[in-house]
Amino acid sequence: MSAVASSSAILPISGFPAGGDVHWETQRRFVWNEQAHTREEHELVYEISWVNELGLWRRFLRSQRKVTS
Repeated sequence: MSAVASSSAILPISGFPAGGDVHWETQRRFVWNEQAHTREEHELVYEISWVNELGLWRRFLRSQRKVTS
């Protein structure tokens, strides 16, 4: 089991059609480092947007970094 901290913010992004809902979500998760055989805390940033044509949400991992205290 892992603990998850999550936050989101709506950011204005040019180039998207009017009415498009785009926001970012940040999560902190523990992931397994196979090379070091240890658990590490990572911060994951996702872009979440609504696709009007398909009528669904899409979610992409935009960045990942190791949390150093």
